[in-house]
Amino acid sequence: MAREFTSVGVVGLGTMGAGIVEVFARNGIDVVAVEISAAAVERGRATLTGSTDRAVAKGKLAEADRDALLARIDWQVGLDALHSVDLVIEAVPEHLDLKQRIFAELDRVCKPEAILATNTSSLSVTEISVATTRPNQVIGIHFFNPAPVMKLVEVVRTVVTSADVVADVEALCARLGKVDVTISDRAGFIANALLFGYLNHAVGLFESRYATREDIDAAMKLGCGLPMGPLALMDLIGLDTAYEILDTMYRRGGRDRRHAPVPLIKQMVTAGLLGRKSGRGFYTYERPGSPVVVPDEHTPVSTGAALADGARAIAKVGVVGSGTMATGIIEVFAKAGYEVISVTRGAEKSAKVCEAVKTSLNKGVVRGKLSEDDRDAALGRVTWSATLDHLADVDLVVEAVVEELSVKKALFASLDEICKPGVVLATTTSSLPVIDVAMATQRPADVIGLHFFNPAPIMPLVEIVRTIRTSAETAATARAVCAGLGKTGVVCGDRSGFIVNALLFPYLNDAVKMLEASYSTADDIDHAMKLGCGYPMGPFELLDVVGLDVSLAIQRELYLELREPGFAPAPLLEHLVTAGYLGRKSGRGFRDHTKR
Repeated sequence: MAREFTSVGVVGLGTMGAGIVEVFARNGIDVVAVEISAAAVERGRATLTGSTDRAVAKGKLAEADRDALLARIDWQVGLDALHSVDLVIEAVPEHLDLKQRIFAELDRVCKPEAILATNTSSLSVTEISVATTRPNQVIGIHFFNPAPVMKLVEVVRTVVTSADVVADVEALCARLGKVDVTISDRAGFIANALLFGYLNHAVGLFESRYATREDIDAAMKLGCGLPMGPLALMDLIGLDTAYEILDTMYRRGGRDRRHAPVPLIKQMVTAGLLGRKSGRGFYTYERPGSPVVVPDEHTPVSTGAALADGARAIAKVGVVGSGTMATGIIEVFAKAGYEVISVTRGAEKSAKVCEAVKTSLNKGVVRGKLSEDDRDAALGRVTWSATLDHLADVDLVVEAVVEELSVKKALFASLDEICKPGVVLATTTSSLPVIDVAMATQRPADVIGLHFFNPAPIMPLVEIVRTIRTSAETAATARAVCAGLGKTGVVCGDRSGFIVNALLFPYLNDAVKMLEASYSTADDIDHAMKLGCGYPMGPFELLDVVGLDVSLAIQRELYLELREPGFAPAPLLEHLVTAGYLGRKSGRGFRDHTKR
């Protein structure tokens, strides 16, 4: 039987500590809440009171339950108040020497059978535990912020943590209504090890001026369904905190360059640009601590005449291709009022594309998202063709053929001969260099990447990829077209992966390496990222949906272009692809889908 915890102590009453106090008190457990001074205690009390009052105002907590919750908390100054608790959780700033001093004192103060836990998100639980005479009773209990809301808890055992202590803490997490993942003591654990490599990479894209802060954040929110963009999330976490976590993971985790803090982070910390808490980080906020972003000198002018400035008029669009992406793009343009010429490699393929577009539009009518008149009007705008010559008078061509460079180059050479001067020639490639396609023509200034996401009628994002030869007029036209389609266009340079894939696939690759090292299971890693970071899918769920072969191909492209050792495809991913385990489409990937 797991032990019954009747009273717990929480040391440190900042945002995280106060949240942990609330979690225990909400679940009927008496809490001794400890800080270093009376003023700090009052700040912690105010944080918790504000949280519970908001819960009452939103109807998520009854007033009587709030009052009972507050009555369970004993606010105290000094560690001596923890002499009789069953469990202590430390939630002070991420400094090893500070935590070691606190644990040495807790070892002296607390009763012999008490469990001592740290909420550290990156430091070594083992190094903290050796400051005590009871390292077998020391464990990591890593809550996520905000603790009352976030369901995940990482339970971190050291090589000497007692199995009984682990079992007792796992049972406690269940009592608190949390989902726990139990892991060994490794830099960053699961969530931070995967999250902060991605965040650091995003800062690197911004530092190199590859894309604006707004476009990087919009790309990851709209392209991947993430709750926040990476730079806005860095501001929420605090750049000083992020720097400490990255630096610790770099030093403790084998000096992986993916975790070496991008120099800009340290520069911003030194300049006092810490994020929301200081009122300015990557964005500027209404005041310190406010979540409200206000315009600053870097805020782009985004709408109206400024967006269309220099753009060419587009009325007729050609779409080349017969696959799922081409079909979706035809529908998008036709519904937005553009005249569309669909070109495929034969009448049979044209008939299939036409049928697919009709089926999709009919689904829109059935679901009430499209009227019958609008459906008929959209279909009436499409001309079906099997010859490129019919593109002679279009204003824009969007290519959506197979992802083979030789095929695309041959197509663009033909379009160069057929299309009138001034036509924008766009490729939907997701991984190939746009400049290679552009240089197959005599008009590289008119060539641009328009990377739609699948399914194109639903996904709101388009990556607008400029080469070093793309003209400002062509880029302005692409932005105006995206706006006319009701899409969000994000502008980036012609580099492997663009924004979304460049940030997404190294993160997925890191997850595979974590599984490969037997650090955790696919289920626990997926739980950690969904429950701890709010991701809509865990990395292994997503890999099986995307296709392991597709993921491997993209990761290889990133590695070949950037030559970053941390981007080398995980051997496990290569082995699974070789074995024919490609994900859902083959029935098996990281999971067996034939039994579901």
